[in-house]
Amino acid sequence: MAEQEPVNGFAVAVVREDGRWRCSRMDSAALSELDAAITQLRQLRSTGAVFGLLAVDDEFFIILRPVPGGVSLLLSDAAAALDYDIAADVLDLLRVDPPDEEDDELWPEGDLAVLADLGMPQHELQVIVDEVDLYPDEQLQMIAQRCGFGEEFTKLLDTIQA
Repeated sequence: MAEQEPVNGFAVAVVREDGRWRCSRMDSAALSELDAAITQLRQLRSTGAVFGLLAVDDEFFIILRPVPGGVSLLLSDAAAALDYDIAADVLDLLRVDPPDEEDDELWPEGDLAVLADLGMPQHELQVIVDEVDLYPDEQLQMIAQRCGFGEEFTKLLDTIQA
């Protein structure tokens, strides 16, 4: 088995319990292995919402949320599957064919309503995904602000990126 190069970026687990948000850093394996990210999130037992926000190589982001019987996923750029195993794994789990090599268009794949119950309606998430001039961390920060955990997310990012 070939050894994978480390992937730059960050993976954050977000938990809402008893009306309070908590953000924590996920293991770096979550950036390169979708199964590792899902497993880490499932280990965070909570009566409230649990989901992960992954920003990969300043190229794209993934939102993943364990749900009964599976996982709800959003990949901000389906074309990332051509260059990143974790993005290809998302498309595989969604049962979506990867785009053609020649396709340079950006489009999301997955559940745009993944965070609708937490204050991020599908149409607003689509607007954020469509902001191609923003880096994934900036897009995720907008999502965090809209859902109500912006301060906690920013504090954690400051420690990760320091």
